Amino acid sequence: MCGFVGYVNQEDVPEETINHMADRIKHRGPDDEAYFADGKAAMGFRRLSIIDLAHGKQPMFNEDETKVLTFNGEIYNYQEIRKELQDMGYHFRTDVDSEVLIHGYQAWGADLLQKLRGMFAFVIYDSKTQEVFGARDHFGIKPLYYYDDGDTFMWGSEIKSFLEHPNFKKELNLSLLPIHLSFEFIPSSETMFKNVFKVLPGQYFLHKDGKTETHHYYKFNYDHIDETQTVEEDADKIEKLVDNSVKAHMIADVEVGSFLSSGIDSSYVLNEASKLKPIQSFSIGFKNSKYSELSWSTEFAKEIGQKNTEIYMNGDDYFDILPTMMYYMDEPLSNPSAIQLYYLTKRTSESVKVALSGEGADEFFGGYNTYLEAIPFERYQKMVPKPIRKVLGAVAGKMPRFHGKRFLVRGAQPLSERYYRVNYVFNYDDRNKVLKDPSLNRDSGAYTQHIFDDVAGKDEMTQMQYFDINTWLPFDILHKADRMSMANSLEVRTPLVDKEVAAFAATMPVNTRITPDETKISLRTAAERQLPKKTALKEKMGFPSPIASWINDPKYHERIVKTFHSDTAEKFFNTAELDRLLDEHSNGKSNMQKIFTIYTFILWYQVYFPEDTSEKTIDLVHRTQV
Repeated sequence: MCGFVGYVNQEDVPEETINHMADRIKHRGPDDEAYFADGKAAMGFRRLSIIDLAHGKQPMFNEDETKVLTFNGEIYNYQEIRKELQDMGYHFRTDVDSEVLIHGYQAWGADLLQKLRGMFAFVIYDSKTQEVFGARDHFGIKPLYYYDDGDTFMWGSEIKSFLEHPNFKKELNLSLLPIHLSFEFIPSSETMFKNVFKVLPGQYFLHKDGKTETHHYYKFNYDHIDETQTVEEDADKIEKLVDNSVKAHMIADVEVGSFLSSGIDSSYVLNEASKLKPIQSFSIGFKNSKYSELSWSTEFAKEIGQKNTEIYMNGDDYFDILPTMMYYMDEPLSNPSAIQLYYLTKRTSESVKVALSGEGADEFFGGYNTYLEAIPFERYQKMVPKPIRKVLGAVAGKMPRFHGKRFLVRGAQPLSERYYRVNYVFNYDDRNKVLKDPSLNRDSGAYTQHIFDDVAGKDEMTQMQYFDINTWLPFDILHKADRMSMANSLEVRTPLVDKEVAAFAATMPVNTRITPDETKISLRTAAERQLPKKTALKEKMGFPSPIASWINDPKYHERIVKTFHSDTAEKFFNTAELDRLLDEHSNGKSNMQKIFTIYTFILWYQVYFPEDTSEKTIDLVHRTQV
């Protein structure tokens, strides 16, 4: 696993700029560094050595050295592609997977992407044509950004590297603040920095003659659902797929470990990996806390004969690391579990360089409890005509709270407005209250309507899953997994976020994904054949933390209050409304996610825009860096 940076049109840019940019992301690759420059472009690379430790230096060249590659990730089927290229006459100088990309691009151009199975982001510069080609993996496991203001073009694994380029104009994309407050991330190619864009999952870019084009080479879809499939048949297929994927993800020349919670996903992955070789697992929790899963995970590891390392954290650990976490995250992200993940990866990296993780199972196999809502809502929509539902929703919305009110109000809305991910933190009315300038507010449902349009006509659960696979998974789950692990120079691999696994999941009918009262039933059936029944059937906990109670702890509550009355808070928010949210939370109404979203945004802004703040609460190391 690695990190890379680059830019074109070097005139008047100091030679050392590329080194400084690469130094910004040294955490992604502390083992080695190398650079390329030809007067027209510059490329920098930081390496975390996983395969063929003695070779595989980047930037890497093709045979006549006209094409230059930097690559971050793992290509799990590289040996098959290598054989195909060798049969075509290409010669290989190393055993690393990156070399198949440089030769494969020369052989097939962008069609190379159709052959790849893995997690990857890479950029190839052609010194003859001065074209820059960059691509990101199918699901967005590995990051890739570019900056394009019409005059300057640069790219990198993390946005923070752009700060070192003299032509980078660091500007807040203020129009996206209400979108962030709604989703806790930006569900598009846009970012919180103006003119900085994500390369989307399954997308590539081509920059030539000062212009940048983006194209999709892959788009997950539900166009081939097979309604004849049964739970037992799907479980059979899942068993084979998980076995195959875990084997592919275990390839490394360093020791591989695995994360372990109490849930089915990480337990299943660990169990499959342990069939290949002994593997150490790592779990995080809290002492004397109902939120801790450590007893479950340690007991499971013991049952399958593997060693589990327990890692503990407390409230001081949690709040002290937040500014640092915001620095590594690049953009504000208010998922509370990111902090646990930071400490989990930090401790894991002391023992291994690679760790397996169970992300993706919930999105592909139907694991979130909210998917169960699809069944009663679809029944309601069939029984009650739309005009009547609208009247009932309007009347219920004006009445005092009663049992069923929320159902009637939401039942009058289309899924693109009703699905809770669309207004995951703040809804439109909430944002009007909290924003200092309510004119900034915008319709979050309209921002993501095109995603629901892609699956118009599909059942509601399928639409929910499709939305999550295209937003929640890449922009939250996989984003924090990459940033928190690479902050600690650890490679995280996700066998359940896999091209082959996804291809099958896309064929599963609803009745092999959920029942009215149980999620991901086919995966559970497959897991039950491999795991103890109590593990396979355990209810999902997520990645819980005591943050809701910590917010009321005077020690941490005082920090939040101070931050909510900072000049940054005054700049963007109605601080009286922030006080009200805190008061309500103290009096028993849970506003944890709202409070945490505002709090982390302010910390992020203080870290990345310190020139606009006067607070002295920021991590001074990162104040100096930014």
